[in-house]
Amino acid sequence: MRTLVVITGPTAVGKTALTIGLARRYGIPILNADSRQIYRELKIGTAAPTAEQLAQAHHFFVGTKSIHDYYNASMYEQDVLECLEVQPSEINILSGGSMMYIDAVCNGIDDIPTVRDDIREEMKRRYQEEGLEALCEDLKRLDPEHYAIVDRQNHRRVIHALEICYQTGKTYTSFRTQTRKERPFRIVKIGVNRDRDELYNRINQRVDDMMSAGLLDEVEGLKAWRNNNALNTVGYKELFDYLDGRWPLNEAVERIKGNTRRYARKQLTWFKRDQEMTWFHPDQTDEIVEFIEEKLKD
Repeated sequence: MRTLVVITGPTAVGKTALTIGLARRYGIPILNADSRQIYRELKIGTAAPTAEQLAQAHHFFVGTKSIHDYYNASMYEQDVLECLEVQPSEINILSGGSMMYIDAVCNGIDDIPTVRDDIREEMKRRYQEEGLEALCEDLKRLDPEHYAIVDRQNHRRVIHALEICYQTGKTYTSFRTQTRKERPFRIVKIGVNRDRDELYNRINQRVDDMMSAGLLDEVEGLKAWRNNNALNTVGYKELFDYLDGRWPLNEAVERIKGNTRRYARKQLTWFKRDQEMTWFHPDQTDEIVEFIEEKLKD
C-alpha cells in the first residue's frame, strides 16, 4: 500500500530542513501543508521556502495561489488527493504546521458547499457595517446549535457559518458530520519538537531574520489589501498596526514574536491530542528514517 508520511510540528521548529533531507533521500517532492505559504505574495512573513530550498526539492502548494483567490481546507484536501493520484512513488511526504489542512488530508473534511462570491461579499459588508455582535445574534436565530459552540470572538467562523446558512437554507450544523473518510493510502504521522526555550529562541531569531530580509517592505506593499483574509496573519497584522501609528516598530516586532510563540503553543496542543503521532527532535534524522523504514515494512 502507498504511504503518506506527514511531518508536522510548531512553527520554526525545523520542519523545512528535515523534510528536504527526506525528500532528497527518497527522490520525491514535498506536499506543503502551510495555509499561508500557498499565497505567492506572502513570502517573507510566512517563512516560505527560499529559491535555494525549492531547488533542492520540488514543492507543491507553495506560491500557487494569490491572496485574492478564495481557498480553504476543503479545496486543499481535494487538491492534495488529486496530486497524490498522479505521483508515481510508493511514499510521499506532506509537511507543514497548518492544523486544519493536515486534518483535512488525513481525516477528511465535511462536505460543506463552497460559498458563492455574492454571499461572501454580502457577509463581508454586513460585518463591516453591523459588527460582529449583530452577526452572532443572526447566527443564534438561524443555527442555535452551532451558536452554542462556536468561538463568537472569531469573526471568520461566525461569518462562514452564516454564509452556509444563507446559501443553503439549512443550518451549518447539518453539514458537520465529522465522519472520518477512508484513504487509499497508509498515513504515518511524525511530529517534531524542541525544548521550549530552544524553540522560543528560534522563533525570536526568525522574526529578526524576517525583518532583516525586508518583511516591513513586504507588508507595506500589501497594505491596500489588509482586510483580505489571507493577511489576517501573525507578522502582517502587527506591522499594519505599526504603519497606522498604533505602536512603534520595536513594539510591533516584539508582538510578532509573542504572538508567534502563542501560535506555536496552540499548534502543539492540537497535535499532541493525536494519538497516532510519533514525536522526535528534528535533528534525529537517523531515528526518523529508521522509523519510516520500519513502517514501510508493515
